[in-house]
Amino acid sequence: MRTVLLTGPGGSGRSTVAAATALTAAREGARTLVVSADPQDTLGAALGTRTGPAPTPVAPGLTALRPDPDDGFRAELLAAQDHTRAALDLLGAERLDDEELTALPGAAELAVLRTLRDIADGTHGTYDTVVVDLPAAPRALALLALPEQLRRYLRRLLPPERQAARALRPMLGRLAGVPVPAASLYEAAARWDARLAAAQAVIEAPDTSVRLVAEPGPAGADAVAAAVTGLALHGLRLDAVVANRVVPDPDGDTPWLAALRAQQHKALAEWETAYATHRVPHLGQDPRGADDLAALGLPAPGPAPAPVDWPVTDALAEESLLIWTIPLPGAVRDDLGLIRRGDELVVTVGPFRRIVPLPSALRRCTVTGAALRDGTLRIRFTPDPDLWPRTR
Repeated sequence: MRTVLLTGPGGSGRSTVAAATALTAAREGARTLVVSADPQDTLGAALGTRTGPAPTPVAPGLTALRPDPDDGFRAELLAAQDHTRAALDLLGAERLDDEELTALPGAAELAVLRTLRDIADGTHGTYDTVVVDLPAAPRALALLALPEQLRRYLRRLLPPERQAARALRPMLGRLAGVPVPAASLYEAAARWDARLAAAQAVIEAPDTSVRLVAEPGPAGADAVAAAVTGLALHGLRLDAVVANRVVPDPDGDTPWLAALRAQQHKALAEWETAYATHRVPHLGQDPRGADDLAALGLPAPGPAPAPVDWPVTDALAEESLLIWTIPLPGAVRDDLGLIRRGDELVVTVGPFRRIVPLPSALRRCTVTGAALRDGTLRIRFTPDPDLWPRTR
């Protein structure tokens, strides 16, 4: 299943581009699903058909879906309450009722994760192509990183290996005289982990990539540069940059239009040098319906780009070093932070942070330096003589 995730700065026309991309894919014969969690239904406005939480056919081969964050939030919270019943009873907590629950900020983003999970297990049907209209960056990048982060939290708070002692819990509780976590709590954690893993599998699948949508210009260029850095840090593949609302080249420009076109051309030249770039013309109006979307000329998703690689280079023979290479295009030294915590490395680049486990060979080494050059971070590791296998 080919999955394209679209994000970009706010107001860049992401929903319209998502609708046009999905329509092209469907017209080329792919069974296509387009998803958006925007409560204003901008996706439906672009398609000319209202969308909602039930899959809605909008054109031959094209289905639209807009999950309801309120219903999903209530269902997930009530399910979590049921799974942790024993712990809540121990605390004397009063149960929450369905009628008193309202969605909290971020519920729309969580609805997207639930939808990705449901797409993976076929709840909404079987599709060849899925186009997902994500929130604006960097919120979208935080959302895409969330399953990995939450699974890490679950492993730290409720390590799965502790479940091996479940038969001893009642006896330990009586001997120690203190409450011991019930088996249901670990079972609930396992269910949450499985759900997060399903969403993470879609995000990290070989056929998944990200398209950035932005208007060419100074603000759009800055937003794209920051998003590209965030994508690289989280190991997400950039499919293309969609330059939206490109002003045509008429005769006899007015001064203000000539200045706008000059700004756009400068950004376009930079993007087309660095990325696969699709130009989308400004129609002079907000696109509405299939004819307007087709006039944008957006291509259907092609093959996904190659995975982002973080190789470890063996330089032991020459320099007694192992070098971990991490591509971070656009990163600058002043915005970079590195902290080692046990067998993990905390990497911070501007507003983005990721905690990654060290490859097995590097866990037996100490960090002896790092250098950022030409958008590539190289971290040097020296084998720890107390941990590294000795040679004769």
